[in-house]
Amino acid sequence: MSGNGTIFITEETIEGDEDGPLAGKSVAVKDNISTEGIRTTCGSAMLEDYVPPYDATVVTKLKSAGATIVGKANMDEFGMGTTTETSAFGATENPVAEGKVPGGSSGGSAAAVAAGEADLALGTDTGGSIRCPAAFCGVVGIKPTYGLVSRYGLVAYANSLEQIGPIANSVEESAELLDVIAGPDEHDATTRDEGADANYASAADGDVDGLDIGVPTELVEGADSGVVEQFWDAMDDLESQGATVHEVSLPSVEHAVEAYYVIAMSEASSNLARYDGVRYGHSGGYDGNWNEVFSEAREEAFGDEVKRRILLGTYALSAGYHDKYYKKAQDARAWVKQDFDSAFEDVDVLASPTMPTPPFELGESLDDPLQMYLADANTVPVNLANLPAISVPAGETDGLPVGVQFIGPKFGEKQVIRTGSALE
Repeated sequence: MSGNGTIFITEETIEGDEDGPLAGKSVAVKDNISTEGIRTTCGSAMLEDYVPPYDATVVTKLKSAGATIVGKANMDEFGMGTTTETSAFGATENPVAEGKVPGGSSGGSAAAVAAGEADLALGTDTGGSIRCPAAFCGVVGIKPTYGLVSRYGLVAYANSLEQIGPIANSVEESAELLDVIAGPDEHDATTRDEGADANYASAADGDVDGLDIGVPTELVEGADSGVVEQFWDAMDDLESQGATVHEVSLPSVEHAVEAYYVIAMSEASSNLARYDGVRYGHSGGYDGNWNEVFSEAREEAFGDEVKRRILLGTYALSAGYHDKYYKKAQDARAWVKQDFDSAFEDVDVLASPTMPTPPFELGESLDDPLQMYLADANTVPVNLANLPAISVPAGETDGLPVGVQFIGPKFGEKQVIRTGSALE
């Protein structure tokens, strides 16, 4: 525990090799990424004492690159949240905005970088969980294309949506970390060779002359006025550097939040079924039948938000409702992908505010989960389409950080990194 509120759940140093591209760099690792011999809790009492017997592939790569892992960063329980307040180990406060949330679910990772507790950090992004805290804490976060970075050793929340990605103080540093963790992995069949040796750091050259940037009107309308003002100032900056900026339309994103939460909660209900107090996770030590053990263990060890999502996901998958909710959500997901594909026939990069509002007050959204879900409106479409995106700081509104999001086509990380570095 250090910094503002709970930044680290576990503070144990893991030394990497003496040589490598990250030698001398300290890295915070989100606490849903497995570290051999080091507690990995997912921010949940369910896994409070869980110590993995192996390293995640990204952790193995960090060690080989010479990085020093300085701790496991706090997070919303099992990645379910936008504020890092649902952690069983306490909330994390935003180190650059007193009394505000750092964003979530990778809030501890972003806060560690913003507070100077770590040079770099790894987060995970299921619906914006890297980009949201990067925007709220005034740092840089990259959500890679699905399949660019191995998920082996990541404790699953929603397999078809989530990716591990870097958080840093600059675009170039985040790209250097992406260079280390990207690439195929025999342990993860979803990984691809494409983009494995792309040298992403070389793309942080700030050259956007001739770049065509599309602004989806649906991702700007309804945002806080101060956020919108900073966003358009950023677009003016890029135009002054030779980019072309014009508005486009992605009609499907109006339905993205609903589709995302049906899919994510359905996958979560399936993934979290393994925590039964017998095979995995907290056990209440009950002597009753299995149903009682299962029920009591989950009642004691899961937080309210996790229980809510399991219940909603189980309902969406239940007999009689699968086609009404889950199948319809998958149809909407296909529509979102088609809209993005069409947009990238005419533009190089898409841009929007990362978050529609500045950071919330601590405690503001805990009693209003719908408000928290709607805050993901600009980030979840990217995960539904499995595309890359970056959040870059773009000034402040009323003294609070504002982030701009750049979205690229599949395996178009270099395009978003170049655009982000120009704004930076």
